[in-house]
Amino acid sequence: PDVDTPETGYDGYHAMAVSYLLGHGDPEIAELLPATVDSSRVALVGLHDWTEDAYEHVGQWGLQTFAPDDVRASRESLLAWIRLTGCSKVAIHIDVDVVDGDEIVLGLGVVPGGLTRAQLQRLVADVSKDSEVVGLTVAEFIPRSLLATVEMLEAMLLIQTVGS
Repeated sequence: PDVDTPETGYDGYHAMAVSYLLGHGDPEIAELLPATVDSSRVALVGLHDWTEDAYEHVGQWGLQTFAPDDVRASRESLLAWIRLTGCSKVAIHIDVDVVDGDEIVLGLGVVPGGLTRAQLQRLVADVSKDSEVVGLTVAEFIPRSLLATVEMLEAMLLIQTVGS
């Protein structure tokens, strides 16, 4: 859920994105942000894998969650929640971890049970019909085949990387 903090077991800042948007985390880093978002206006959609020590922040901070099964057949529960927030503009942040690892591996881990690409596309389309989407980001995409190719070529000593 990217709600880790410096006190939880996962020490990568990429796992703290939501925490910092909500104003939690290392104060020196949080001070660099121009603003924070109230937790009542954040929903975690497609959440199906997490670390236990960070997951408790979801409840503590009052974040709304929608598991993949909650939005597969119908997005109405999500759309109704967006309407209840009073928000007319929506920013969508897609962490590729929500995509079903059995269909395609876009990030570091292979986590089955997520949304298919088609389900995610329908979800974004439905939200954009109901609200004005003012931002869309995609995070944690790892081009595994490119990384494997570079590793293979470097081992052949045919190319040298900068700094070698």
